[in-house]
Amino acid sequence: MAKTETIIRYNLIIKKLRRKSCDFDEIADYLALESELQGLDLQVSKRTFQRDLKAIYTIYNIDIQFDFSKRVYFIDFEHQPELNNRLLEAFDMFNALSISERLSKNIQFEQRQAQGTQYLHDFLNAIKNKVIIEFDHQKFWDITPETRKVKPLALKEFKSRWYVIAKDTKDDKIKSFGLDRITNPKSTNQKFEKPENFDVNAYYKNSFGITGSNGRKPEEIILSFYEYQGKYIKTLPLHHSQKIISDNSEELIVKLKLIITYDFIMELMSMGENVKVIKPQSLIEILKTKAQKILNHYN
Repeated sequence: MAKTETIIRYNLIIKKLRRKSCDFDEIADYLALESELQGLDLQVSKRTFQRDLKAIYTIYNIDIQFDFSKRVYFIDFEHQPELNNRLLEAFDMFNALSISERLSKNIQFEQRQAQGTQYLHDFLNAIKNKVIIEFDHQKFWDITPETRKVKPLALKEFKSRWYVIAKDTKDDKIKSFGLDRITNPKSTNQKFEKPENFDVNAYYKNSFGITGSNGRKPEEIILSFYEYQGKYIKTLPLHHSQKIISDNSEELIVKLKLIITYDFIMELMSMGENVKVIKPQSLIEILKTKAQKILNHYN
């Protein structure tokens, strides 16, 4: 039980400091209250608390600092960019799953196939050490898998799937490979030099989905949404470039600047009649053609 209580205490300390900066007495009082509520011994001395801070940094890579002027402990999110929303979301999920043994009655997960997350460590290790990795990859439209050797550059998530972004040794082009379609990854122990000018954030800056820029220029896109659909778009923007042009009781009009990709077209089509493309005309024509093909299925 002692080890379990220690992990729960770490989680509670992080949870408390994510909300606001606190001095040691506030944290100690919070842990004492949680001890009563959970029927556990979560209380901590100042000496043990200092050890906890070191352990939290080692386990979670969360650096809890002390402000000597205000005499409070805090998490400096501004200077710890790795603490992005998704990592903290994962921490929240881990914390939630740790507090109940009756999960099946309280939490319903999406029913879906494994998305290749078992290989994340293999590819992260190869990226870190700049080692060529080999694996079998099967495209959805191919009958048999193909062996690929790549120089892994980054990992990217899209639509609950993980992809490795890599230079294919066959043609030296940057490509994406879905981890859910990969089997038998293994290191070749062959080193490679990572391109100095490659930045995964810059590569996907003007993209929606998994298709990178590949030298293409972004276009200005203007979309109109019905009022209730607009509420979803405001709370979960389609792209970081999204800007509101007009927002009233009838519609929301937004402007984006990105490359028109298959993923983006499919995203718009998934919204059906709730979205209308105002510009560019090329995108309007693409959607009209696809809509007509859908109608043809029922003629």
